[in-house]
Amino acid sequence: MDVGSDAEGGASYTVDELAARAGVTVRTVRFYGTRGLLPPPVIGARRVGHYGQGHLSRLALIEELQRQGMTLAAIERYLEQLPADLSAQDLAIHRALVASWAPESAECTTRRELERRAGRELTETDVDRLAAMGVLDRTADEDTFRLDGSLLRLGVELLDVPIEHETILASRTVLLEHARAAAQELSRLFRDEVWSPYRESGEDPNHLSAMRSLSAHMQPMVVQALLTAFQRSLSEELRAAFGRR
Repeated sequence: MDVGSDAEGGASYTVDELAARAGVTVRTVRFYGTRGLLPPPVIGARRVGHYGQGHLSRLALIEELQRQGMTLAAIERYLEQLPADLSAQDLAIHRALVASWAPESAECTTRRELERRAGRELTETDVDRLAAMGVLDRTADEDTFRLDGSLLRLGVELLDVPIEHETILASRTVLLEHARAAAQELSRLFRDEVWSPYRESGEDPNHLSAMRSLSAHMQPMVVQALLTAFQRSLSEELRAAFGRR
C-alpha cells in the first residue's frame, strides 16, 4: 500500500493523525475499532496501521449520531444496515442527512434553572410526569437533568391537566410506536427513491445536489404533513367516540 493514499486514492493517516483530524482521542479510535464501528486499518511497513478518508468520514458519522443521543448499541445497528461498499463521500452525505433531520439536541440543566424556565416550583411528581412525557430525563446527579427545551412549555401546561401518570406513559408508547413505523416507511421510501438512484448514477454531481436539496425541503414538509394528518385523524376519532349519537 502507498502510505500517502488509501484505497480510494485519498490521504492516509496514522492513528494519531486520524484522531487529531477527527477531534477525538486515540483511545476513542481504538475503542470504536474493538466494537466494530470502524474497519481495521491497513497494516503497512514496520507494522504501522494506516487509516483512510473512509475511516475519517465514519468517525464523523459516529460522533454525529452520538450528538443526537444514540447509544453505541444503536449506532452499531445503524452502521450494520449501511452498504459495505459506501465511499467516504457516501458516509459524509449520511452524516449531513442525520444532522439536517435530527431534532435539537437535549441540553443539561440544573433543577434551579429548570424551575426558572418552567416558571414554577416542581415536585418530584411533576418531574416524573415531565419525564413520562419525554420533556426531560434524569441523570446520575439528582440535581441535573437532560432537557428538551422545545417541549418544556407544553409539558408544564400539561402538569395541571388531570391525567394519570400511567395514562401519560401509555399514550407516549402508542405515539412512539406509530411514529417509528412512519419513520421506517419514510426511510425506506427515501432510500429506494432518492438514495439508490444517486448511487446508481455513478455519483453524478447534479444528482447529489438534487438529493441534498430534496432532503432539506422534505424535513419541514414531512413534519407538517404528519402533524396535520394526526390532528385531523384525532379530531375524527374523538368526534366518533364522544360525539352525539
